[in-house]
Amino acid sequence: MNRPALIILSGLALASCGQKGEGDATAPAPDRPAPTAAEKAALLAALPAPYDQADLDNGRRVFARCRSCHTITEGGPNMTGPNLFGVFGRQAGVHPDYNYSAAVKQAGFIWDGERLDHWLENPRTFLKGTKMSFAGIPDATDRRDVIAFLKVETGYAPAARP
Repeated sequence: MNRPALIILSGLALASCGQKGEGDATAPAPDRPAPTAAEKAALLAALPAPYDQADLDNGRRVFARCRSCHTITEGGPNMTGPNLFGVFGRQAGVHPDYNYSAAVKQAGFIWDGERLDHWLENPRTFLKGTKMSFAGIPDATDRRDVIAFLKVETGYAPAARP
């Protein structure tokens, strides 16, 4: 990772110390400003491969297919689908106040890029019994880009590299 990206990530981490909701990716923090374009670029660069090579603008366009059912803002409402803020690293089927299908409640895994990639390819074959009616995103590049977009926009914090 390059030095400017490390400096920006360090600043983001320090700026969030002691804020309401610290450590709880689903707690609202209305006093926390949205990341700037430079901060988003640094977050993208810090993502593990292949997400560090993603096109965030394409990811935003691809996510437009998901916006009718999902919100991504911190503290945002559940809609037809759950709010996705803080989804990475969260147990499947546990977002508060959302009525998941039995298949998702019993899935027994933690959301990560790889699982989300398979889910987005075809939700109904990835997890039989899900109530998600979305047909999927067949293009691997589009899936990579939307996953990177979600990581940057939903509070994902990359693991520190040695």
